[in-house]
Formats: sequence, structure tokens, C-alpha cells
Amino acid sequence: MSKNMQLESIQQIGIYCLYDSNEVSCFTPEMLSAQYWQEKRAVTGTAQGRGTTWFVQYDDKGSTQEKHWVLRHYYRGGLIGKIINDSYFFTSQKNTRAAREFALLTHMQTLTLPAPKPIAYRVIRHGLFYRADLLSSRIENAQDLVAILSKQDISDELWRNIGVTIKHFHDHNIYHHDLNAHNILIDNNENVFLIDFDRGEIRTSNQASWQQTNMARLQRSFLKELKQLPNFHWQTKNWQLLLKGYTNSNAF
Repeated sequence: MSKNMQLESIQQIGIYCLYDSNEVSCFTPEMLSAQYWQEKRAVTGTAQGRGTTWFVQYDDKGSTQEKHWVLRHYYRGGLIGKIINDSYFFTSQKNTRAAREFALLTHMQTLTLPAPKPIAYRVIRHGLFYRADLLSSRIENAQDLVAILSKQDISDELWRNIGVTIKHFHDHNIYHHDLNAHNILIDNNENVFLIDFDRGEIRTSNQASWQQTNMARLQRSFLKELKQLPNFHWQTKNWQLLLKGYTNSNAF
């Protein structure tokens, strides 16, 4: 655990929450619902994916600075997601999607990897199934790579730095289950971040295989956006620059 984190838990009937008390002084499980922030008029924006991601502002009375977080509900993908939507089979608390992502984000904090900081998660159990939500820190003044490339080119150096950053995660055995261009953020200073580590994990075996799979998935995502978006600024030479950074990642 990061030395700047102090984890506390709350357990109620059918509800389990874990949160960082250094980040939130007066935690309640309701903070893991969009309605809580809507009622406080603290929603600062939204993004659409499988569901709605909520950007919220937390006014901590013990701090002089407002905090900006991301609230995400866990939804299923694929065909099964159209039927079950957001319910998962419960085996144990530590194996829930939220608990696993929270633990991975916590681990990455100890490695000072450029990823969101976990704030809290909530698991609501209904019999054999559960639903879950996660709060994490928002990367300030950042846009996802697809949004940026829809408007403009980026520099050769930045393409290389994207590759360097991904390799840095891989060198620490961090497997990103859904590495795509939407899950790469660039801030105003051209710092690179990776987000959305649902179903990510630490993998120490068959590294060459899963790392190749990660990179192939990322390349497919660029090709997909190139087909779908009319003004997407991506070419094969950009991918080669990214790979150059990935294979020569001496910057870290």
C-alpha cells in the first residue's frame, strides 16, 4: 500500500465498501452512486462508454482544495451484457471486479505508475450476485487519445513517449485487459497516463505473449477509429514511432 493511503472499510447488510480515509474524511456508501453527487450538484461532467462515467467534485471540509474524482459503475460487455447488464456472480469479496481493480490501482501507486489513484469502491450483494462501483482520482487537464487525434496530429516525441509509458507498465508486469486508444490520456503538459484497469492484473508468466496481445489490441483500436472517424490523425508511421518508444524505453 502507498504510504499516503489509509484504507478503512464499512460493512452493512448486503453492502461492503473500502475507502482511503486520507482522501475522503466523511465517507458514506452513498458516495458510490451518481444520485448522491447529482443531489449535491457536484457533477462536473460525464462520458459515455458501456454506461455513464461521472466526473464529480468533492469538497473536503478539512482541505483547502477541491478534489476531482471519477465514478464508474461496472457493466458487462458483449452479448451477455445485453441480458445481465451489471450483475456478476459472487464468489468472494476480494474477487469482485471492484476489489481487484482497487487493489491493482493501489499496487500501481506504490510503483508511481501514471494511473489513477483509487479512492473507494462499493459492492452490493443480492443473493448469489453483486453489483459494484469505483471512485478514482481524475487525471486533471487531460483528454483521451482518440479525442485528441480527432482534432489534430501529435508530435513524434509524444508518440514515442506513449510507447515508453506502456512498456513501463509491462516491465512491472501490469496487464491491461482493454488497452485501447480511449484508455490512454494525455494532459496539457503531454504527460501520458493509462486508465480503466477493470480485469487488469499482475502477470509474471508468459510475458512476451500477453504483452504482444496488449499491443495488438491497441493497434486494432487505432485501425478501428481510423475507419469510423472522418478526421482521425493516425498513420502507420505513428504506430512505428510508438513501437520505437516501446522497444527502446530507456526514459524511465
